[in-house]
Amino acid sequence: RWVLSLECKGSRNFMSALRRAVEVDFKDKDKHKSQGLYLLTTGIPDQETHTISAYVAEVCRGFDLQLHVCLFSVMKGSDSTGIIPARYANPRETANAFKEIVQAASGRFHWFGEAGIFESDDITSIISEMEKVKNYSQKCAFLVESLKQRS
Repeated sequence: RWVLSLECKGSRNFMSALRRAVEVDFKDKDKHKSQGLYLLTTGIPDQETHTISAYVAEVCRGFDLQLHVCLFSVMKGSDSTGIIPARYANPRETANAFKEIVQAASGRFHWFGEAGIFESDDITSIISEMEKVKNYSQKCAFLVESLKQRS
């Protein structure tokens, strides 16, 4: 329920937010086996991707932390705040940057917009699993047919 009371605000200073999350907010990190951090965002961080990836890889190695990113692509012209970000990237460049960052953090990447889901590690994993099941099922059917023909 507390999520409903939250208001959208902040900046794209990703490093500052991440440092606060891992150095201040995870005070009891040693008491937990694993932890996840979710970033909900609409744009690219102010800092360079390689800088963030290096920091994330170092932090995540220290304890079992996974960073997951949910990127929401906003339709053009829908930003009424008038705030110009310190760093600009088109949606594909933004997605590629976050994919690199979550790979460094052993996390998952999800990209969606008003039109639906563009990309999701979870959906990709499910589709891969379904393909394996389909292939296994076809092999089993072939085996059953070959056994029937021998009889």
